[in-house]
Amino acid sequence: MALTTEWRCRIDNWRRELPNHFYRALGVIDLRGFTTTGQLSPAEALQGESRPMPPGTRWGAKWEYGWFQGETVLPEEAADRHIVLKVNVGAESTIFVDGKVAGAKDRHHGEVTLCTCGVPATRYAVLIEGYAGHGPRVTRAGPTPPGRATVPEPGPTQATVGETTFGIWEEDAYQLWIDVETLVQVRDAVDPNGLRVAEIDQALRDFTLIVDFELPHAEMMATIRACRGRLRPLLACVNGSTAPTMLAFGHAHLDVAWLWPLAETDRKAARTLANQLGLAAAYPEYRFLQSQPYLYWRVKQHYPELYARVKKAVQAGQLIPEGGMWVQADTNISGGESLIRQFIHGQRFLREEFGVESEILWLPDVFGYSGALPQIMRGCGIKYFSTAKILWNYTGDAPFPYNTFTWEGIDGSEVLAHLCNDYNSDTGPATVIARWNQRVQKDGFSTRLFPFGHGDGGGGPTRDHLEFLRRQGDLEGVPRVRMAAPIAYFEEQEATSVRPAPALPGWCGRVPPDAVHPRARYVGELYFQGHRGTYTSQARTKRGNRKSELALREAEMWAAAAQALRGFEPPVERLDAAWKAVLLNQFHDILPGSSIHRVHEEAEASYAAAIDTAREITSHAISCLTEGTQEGDQAVTVFNSLSWERTELVALPDTFGEGRAASETGGLLPVQVIDGRPWVEATVPPCGWTTLRPAPAPTPANAREPADGLRATEGLLENAHLQVKFNASGEVTRLFDKDVGRELAAGPCNRFRMYKDVPAAWDAWDLDSMYALTPVELEDRASIEVVAEGPLVATIRVSRRLNQSTMTQEISLRRGSRRVDFRTSVDWQESHKLLKIDFPVHIHTHK
Repeated sequence: MALTTEWRCRIDNWRRELPNHFYRALGVIDLRGFTTTGQLSPAEALQGESRPMPPGTRWGAKWEYGWFQGETVLPEEAADRHIVLKVNVGAESTIFVDGKVAGAKDRHHGEVTLCTCGVPATRYAVLIEGYAGHGPRVTRAGPTPPGRATVPEPGPTQATVGETTFGIWEEDAYQLWIDVETLVQVRDAVDPNGLRVAEIDQALRDFTLIVDFELPHAEMMATIRACRGRLRPLLACVNGSTAPTMLAFGHAHLDVAWLWPLAETDRKAARTLANQLGLAAAYPEYRFLQSQPYLYWRVKQHYPELYARVKKAVQAGQLIPEGGMWVQADTNISGGESLIRQFIHGQRFLREEFGVESEILWLPDVFGYSGALPQIMRGCGIKYFSTAKILWNYTGDAPFPYNTFTWEGIDGSEVLAHLCNDYNSDTGPATVIARWNQRVQKDGFSTRLFPFGHGDGGGGPTRDHLEFLRRQGDLEGVPRVRMAAPIAYFEEQEATSVRPAPALPGWCGRVPPDAVHPRARYVGELYFQGHRGTYTSQARTKRGNRKSELALREAEMWAAAAQALRGFEPPVERLDAAWKAVLLNQFHDILPGSSIHRVHEEAEASYAAAIDTAREITSHAISCLTEGTQEGDQAVTVFNSLSWERTELVALPDTFGEGRAASETGGLLPVQVIDGRPWVEATVPPCGWTTLRPAPAPTPANAREPADGLRATEGLLENAHLQVKFNASGEVTRLFDKDVGRELAAGPCNRFRMYKDVPAAWDAWDLDSMYALTPVELEDRASIEVVAEGPLVATIRVSRRLNQSTMTQEISLRRGSRRVDFRTSVDWQESHKLLKIDFPVHIHTHK
């Protein structure tokens, strides 16, 4: 007899009622507390001036934290029972019991164990830190000193204290609920006409006939235990020989910054690890991946007792510190040197703290992956790669075709890659079955990686996840599930031969015993089809990143040279701290521009500090290198940190007066006055420097200015190699290569185009493909003036309006150059607009 609508309704009602019997409160914990913006230790918080905060108390302004304390004494009813604490201060919270981090309250984690076998009269001291959030700001007279109480003000407070209780956890009721949910999901997913469904349906009907919620408590619990016995045979049924296998591990994707600032991430990391260590203690088979060394580092700084437990869990093999990079960094905008540093700092921390050599790059949520990564990974000891993001497909583009494949980088380096379908997943049979069915490769492998847990803001798995998995080790109708570290999947894949089946003479349809499917191969960038707006969002953050990368390179280059040549001592710790600040801000919601405003304010300040540090170190190093080579104040030394000789324009200091400049070889340098300041053209050796000194102005007889045909008018820039013509809008109408007699412009170049930019979702992330259908009309006229006419450089300045914004562009052509330089500044006054510049040319090339 299949489930009729009547029976299904009855079963669902019993399913909904059962969770109401997991917990019986024994008492309420009265709380006292205060709020602060400081990051306090538990000892500091206990010194704060607190006041009663009963249920209904509103507290916490924008960015504030509430500290609450109370205590409980177990009554006689708690004897030999599993006692839990249910905290409710109206916010995500870290919970300390007797001075130790015991767990956390968030959207998915609701209770913390006080003891598994209660002893009456035992006293527990409870301390709670909750985050109020960042809604409307409350204006205060001044900053709150750490530990000083603040009285919640009327108006836009963020949170409301609820009731915090302790009580008995009824394990039998909880276990029955997991049994029932498992069987319901299995029967809903497998063949409805099969014997398996018929037997499960009968057991579910019996569930509603056996369990009686209206009996006195002890008798009701007896019916619950009896029902577990009725369902047990259905949960003991196993698969046949062809069931696939899912290699499962717990995971809590924790964005280092996104909808919260970095200070809140410290707390989120502690909450997450505290809950997961509790699960690890209760489930010996459990394996949990936390991939970002930065988070371990912060927990070590602020939660040393918790960090000591983390290290023990790593040693026991239950907590997996595997992931490669310092943070889960953007790989499109970050520079190559930075990506290498991500691995250097990440690998070094894991090695020194845990004795671990990471071999996997775990980037589940990053918005695309550079084709240079395989080469960088292999050079840093990383052999494997995994993500889930590439399988997101909502743009209508062709879906990515593989799950497990060899990823070949642009230099030929190879890594083994696997794509999961999700990284925040539950573990009910319906989801496990769906994850297997969602594979895009249907042939060639029988296992998949299966990360599970709640994430984005951390948290990770709950008991539900692990209890479901315990029932699905080899449950009939569901893929087999084996708890394992992710490295096990890659090692098993590598151990499997990927040779094509041999061509056997006389083969007549029998499959050779060693025939396998060759592994798929993908070459080049793993392009993510969505989130294309992250190349342009929060431009100041992106500029700060690149300026910091370049400044730190200069600092290290010249500090190393000064150390080798002059005994200079580089400030290694300051450089290390500056680099770590830059690497942190390359996290994939900071550098791409998809975090809240405060995150980007803090990133810009962090970049400014890193640049100041780098420039100070560079200044000291080059001063050391030039010691004794300059004559008083009247010499200037020009440095070139690149590996090829460069000839560049250099501004001369006022100390040179009206004279000229001479290079170290004694030759006079060509000079040009631009905006009242003299500039010279200096040639600097690779990875070296040259010193310029004042020289008398040449007489007419020996004055030799460059003869290059360089000239500028309001509509023309020209030198010996190029002729560039402009229209009244400042657009390039002719780009003629005089050396080969070829017109390069295929239409007006330097043409500004503006469009409305209103994506359907993910405003900071996405540029929807239909933006091109919503152009914004721009004025054609521009103001054009000649800024410089040679002999070293010719420049025109173009000024025009772009809708509500103004644009200034300096377009330059140097003598002897085949490059036209555009220096563009826009005072951006637009909302939901996209600005592009079009350069159509008669060139088709792949490189």
